[in-house]
Amino acid sequence: MSVLSGPAASLQGTEPDGVASLGALNPMPGAGGGAMAYAALRRLFDYHLSTVGEQSVPAIVQQIHLALDQALAPEQAVVAKRLLVRYLDFKHALYTLEQHWTQLPSGSQSVRQRFDSMQALRARFFNAEEEQAMFGLEDAADRDALARWDIANNPALDAAQRNAQWAALDAAMPQALRAERDAPRAILLLEDKTRALRAQGGSDDDVYRLRAQALDASAAARLAELDREDQAWKGRMDRYLSDRAVMLKNLAEAPESERQVALENLRLTQFSELERKRLAAYEP
Repeated sequence: MSVLSGPAASLQGTEPDGVASLGALNPMPGAGGGAMAYAALRRLFDYHLSTVGEQSVPAIVQQIHLALDQALAPEQAVVAKRLLVRYLDFKHALYTLEQHWTQLPSGSQSVRQRFDSMQALRARFFNAEEEQAMFGLEDAADRDALARWDIANNPALDAAQRNAQWAALDAAMPQALRAERDAPRAILLLEDKTRALRAQGGSDDDVYRLRAQALDASAAARLAELDREDQAWKGRMDRYLSDRAVMLKNLAEAPESERQVALENLRLTQFSELERKRLAAYEP
């Protein structure tokens, strides 16, 4: 009997993508009449599969099965596990296909070729409903990018014509894709407003209200928690860099090997393994 391993180190402190939406959209045939979100399942699969290399695929599959058993009714979990088998087979076939893509020349024609071959590959593993739910937004983004590439590289168009055609693409863009495209800009704008508010003396409560109005209460709470974590990390870094400077001054005449051992011991006492990987960005 296999023993279920814990989550990979890179996932510690994170929440599985997709779990909250598993009871939402896209009815799955054979799932006992319940509703299940194909897109949410794909996010959950990819969340765990991102640790390939840290863990074996069988260990990752065990963890996905556990997440499905905890989130779904038994009949839904069975269907989701069958989908996982097909998704893993698809990912394996995709890897083989990607090896072929590396031999193609660059340019829009080869990009279109990749897109078409991807569509054909998916059809081997998923029905139309599954494919649309799991990959529809991604496909819409790819089609939009290809159309913009064609416009940008069409020598028959002048600047005004290009702008007009790009504007037409903007107008025809699906709302979900537009929201995904605009989200980073909206977050950057919100953070600019947050910094300005703090510079004017705004309190943490003022910042929370600003974020809650732009996003929602739960998102504002998560951002507030990230602020607290960031502030705590900065405080720890200040202490570490101060201790580091004192140690190096005291060991200025010591051999280099002794200084390196002392520094490593200092890092070990103040930071976890994952945190130590971040130190190079802060150390002088």
